[in-house]
Amino acid sequence: MSLPFIGWHGVLVIALYALFIMGATLYMATKGVSRKNMSSFYLAGKGLGPLLLFFTMFSTQYSGNTVVGYPASAYRMGFPWLMSVPYMIMVIVGYLLFAPRLYSVSKRYGFVTPSDWFDKRFGSKTVSLVATLLMTYGLLNYLLEQLVAMGQAIEGLTGGVIPYIAGVIFLCIIMFIYEGMGGLKAVAFADFLNGVVILVGVAGFVILSFANFGSLGEATKNLIATAPAKVQVPPITTSFNWFSYYILVGIGAAVYPHAIQRIYAANSEETLKKSLIRMSWMPFATTFVVFIVGIIGTQAFPNLDRMASEQLVGMMANTIAMKSTFGYWMMIVVYSGVLAAIISTTDSVILSLSSLLSNDIYGKVISPGAEEAKKVTWGKTAGIILVLLLVLIAWKPPGTLVEIFTLKFEVLIQVAPAFLLGLYWKGMSKTGVLLGMLSGAVLAGGMTFSGVKTWHGWHGGVLGLVLNIVVAVVFSLAFPDKKYEQDKTEELFSQYAD
Repeated sequence: MSLPFIGWHGVLVIALYALFIMGATLYMATKGVSRKNMSSFYLAGKGLGPLLLFFTMFSTQYSGNTVVGYPASAYRMGFPWLMSVPYMIMVIVGYLLFAPRLYSVSKRYGFVTPSDWFDKRFGSKTVSLVATLLMTYGLLNYLLEQLVAMGQAIEGLTGGVIPYIAGVIFLCIIMFIYEGMGGLKAVAFADFLNGVVILVGVAGFVILSFANFGSLGEATKNLIATAPAKVQVPPITTSFNWFSYYILVGIGAAVYPHAIQRIYAANSEETLKKSLIRMSWMPFATTFVVFIVGIIGTQAFPNLDRMASEQLVGMMANTIAMKSTFGYWMMIVVYSGVLAAIISTTDSVILSLSSLLSNDIYGKVISPGAEEAKKVTWGKTAGIILVLLLVLIAWKPPGTLVEIFTLKFEVLIQVAPAFLLGLYWKGMSKTGVLLGMLSGAVLAGGMTFSGVKTWHGWHGGVLGLVLNIVVAVVFSLAFPDKKYEQDKTEELFSQYAD
């Protein structure tokens, strides 16, 4: 071939793909969207049907970390990383624990952000603010992960022709444009397009990996000979770590602010349930497939160190691309899929972050009673500023993609009891939920920032969640809400139980 995979063709792919997404989205998904109404802008008027809701949930759940970071983890860990498949299934289980009932409440009371639930259920500004800050931290961390993946994908595709930081800024500008015009409706349509590309790209990548680097069986035999620990039954601590991951990701991903807002945005409870059922099959079409890619990569590029393994997908793609014209163009599709996964998650996180800033920080703390148009404008502006600050941090990322991925769950999961217990237990008090969130966040955050990631295989976020629940239950029993507050809770339960 006259040109290697990387270079100006990569520049063309990034430019054309980004412009295609922006143009198609602006043309198809901005009509009827009011940029002066919170529900219309941030929830698509609560009118997402089965197709768009499924694809926006799928594309958002499977991010740049899935396509770029998971094969690298499989490369380093070997077959124990197979647990990444069931823990993505656990996300659906997490949804089903509370999503149908939360949808019913949100429809009745017109919720826009997750904090609207806290306001209605607990009637405490302090509880809502603490929950908002925890969710904002989780979103900022998640966004950092996507920006790092974005920079790595751009460098791999263009061979450095587009500098890391310039490519990230370019794609962020594209997202700001269509998000600013169409809100969640535009994001959902972009997610539909990106979701199709993700599925095609991942399927093509694993097929060509087999053709160029050997089968999964051959890679397994190679691991048995060169790194037997990667195919053996792991120690009990690793098993505990699996279960810890199941809880951390299964519950944590289900309470992402942008995930909860997609629950709100469904046009009916039936649509929501259908989308969740379809989502339960997607780990086998995505997470399992990229796990296979990572195992095959151990034979293709042996003995990579930790940071070098983060470039595994790019290295395999470049090798495939230089062997044939078909492989070259198929890898163009693969890298489009990588970009699609990153863009589809990043745009959702940016939009959700903007909604928290506009509705919960500006509208409830800084300027209560502000008009909705002003809230939306303030949220978009503040969101852009925060994203630009994160771009600077992403230039020198603080860890691998999976490390960044885990970090966000440690604190975010601490809002889960307020949904899981708050929706089903009338006795949960505002004192209990507040002290529970704070104690869990302090334990999880303290372990994370002190460098103690796990204790006997259990993540700090899971240990914090256990402490959170215990404290919430004990203090709810010891310090129940006042009689008139209990009456309001009783009324709320009687309404959404109907």
